[in-house]
Formats: sequence, structure tokens, C-alpha cells
Amino acid sequence: MPKIAYMFPGQGSQKVGMGHEIYERSEDVRRLFKEAEEILGYDIAKICFEGPADVLNDTVYTQPALYVVEFAMFKYLLDNGLRYPDFMFGHSLGEIPALACAGALSFEDGLRLVKRRGELMAEAGRKHPGKLAAIIGLTKDALEDIVRQVDGVVVLANLNSPQQIVVSGESDAVDAVAKKAKEAGAKRAVVLKVSVAAHSPLMKEAAEQFEDELNRIEIKKPKVPVIQNVTAQPTYEPETIRRNLALQLISPVRWVDTLTLAWKLGVRTFVEIGPGKVLSGLAKRTLPSEVEIISIQTGTETLPEVLTVA
Repeated sequence: MPKIAYMFPGQGSQKVGMGHEIYERSEDVRRLFKEAEEILGYDIAKICFEGPADVLNDTVYTQPALYVVEFAMFKYLLDNGLRYPDFMFGHSLGEIPALACAGALSFEDGLRLVKRRGELMAEAGRKHPGKLAAIIGLTKDALEDIVRQVDGVVVLANLNSPQQIVVSGESDAVDAVAKKAKEAGAKRAVVLKVSVAAHSPLMKEAAEQFEDELNRIEIKKPKVPVIQNVTAQPTYEPETIRRNLALQLISPVRWVDTLTLAWKLGVRTFVEIGPGKVLSGLAKRTLPSEVEIISIQTGTETLPEVLTVA
């Protein structure tokens, strides 16, 4: 029987107004947002629903906002007939709501992790300023050659699709890679809405401190395997999950490998749960055309039969 995977987006998918539809419809969702407000110490609902965009796009707020919205959306969907998948995975930050929705983390611990992750990454960004840029239209090998030619810290950060790779690092180095990439035939080089150089060596101190935070929380065996960014392998093992979450901050997101592995393991329906259609687009550009790709952006959509409990 064909399998189903749920995908949870990370930074760059946020938008003002996200989560508002299910907040209006569900007392349980409003309760989750209230609980999140108590943990975070600020009104996360207001930031999600009203912004402004420059506040929502600050990584300190982006990460908790996406986590709360995606977790709330999943729980709301479950209450309204959504079936459990065969696999879950998330892109960068999205790995944490994926783990929480899979039962490996409690909502509260996941939110505390995300809050600390955002704070540590922002602090690292102040100490070691940088940026991310998506390079569209060059292969991984071609972009690796360009990165080797550039001075300064810059690495391949997100291997998103065969023709879209994000580079991360010091601003001048990222700009130099973008310029050389366009000269080498890249279609576009786009600076992303992320305020830190994620998945690069500039996050080393953040990763070390985040590991300390991870050691303070309980991680359980998830209900379904979660394919992690660092290894692109499914795992049930709590200590492996813990280790990979820390490594993720300084390691590339192996998204192409994640999608491809899920396909090889029998997944034929890929469902993005969260604002935007970033992951749906990447799946379309990576996987065979016969794959079914579904985007659930608000949680209020009518669920197709394949996603409902029999």
C-alpha cells in the first residue's frame, strides 16, 4: 500500500496571518496559543496574526511562531479526521514541529527548544553576521566548485532540489558566490528572509549551547519514524534524534536525499502542513511526476480521502 509522509516547513515560509483561521475555529487551538504565550513571555498570536512582517521575520520570533502554528494545525487536522502518516520530516526548524507532532517531544519542550534555538542563532548572528542566498539553476558539483574559489566562510547549507541550493556564510562571501554563480549560468540568486547564517560554521557556538539545552529535555521514541536533516535517514532512537538536532545548526539540510529516500521507502503522497508552498514546490521539482503532493496551508481545507481516517 502506498505510504504517506507529512512535511513541516522552516524559516522563509512564515507570513503574517498564519494560523488565524484555525485559531478562530478551535478552542483547543486558542488554548495552545495561550500556553505558548505563557512559555514565551509575549503574545505569539498577535505576532502571527498581525506582525508586522519585520518582527515576524526576526529569527527570535519566526521560529516559535512557525512551531506553534504548525503544531496547532496538525492537532486541529487530527481532530478533524486526518490520518497518521508513515513518516514525518521537517525542513531545518521544521524538524522540531515534526518531532513534536510525531510524539518525540512534548509541545512545551518543543517550544522551549525552539525559543532557545532562535535566541542562540540570533546571538550567533550578532557576533558573526551573515546571510543565506538561494542559487537556482546550478548543480551541486558546479556550486561546490564556486564555493571553493571564494574567500571567507561560505558553505552549501540547504540541498533543496536538484536545481536549488542555498549557500550560507559571511555576507561578502555569500555575495561573491551569488555573483560567480550568475556568471556561471545560474538563473537566479535570491537572498532569503532569514536573519542569520544558518547551517554554517558561523553557528558553531549556538550548536554547542543548543546541545546543552537538548540535554535538559526528554526525547521519546516517535510514533512514526522521523527522517532527520543531518543524516537523511529515518530514526526512532531518542539519543540519535538529540545528537542530530544539535548538529543540524552547522550541517547542511539534505532535503533532496530526504525526499528521495521517502520515495524509495514507498511514500507516494507528500503532504506539506504549514504556511506557504515551499516544500510542495521542492517536492515537485525533485520527485517523479506520478507522486501526489498536497499543500495544507491553513488547516481549514477539505481533506482529500487519501488523508482521512478510514
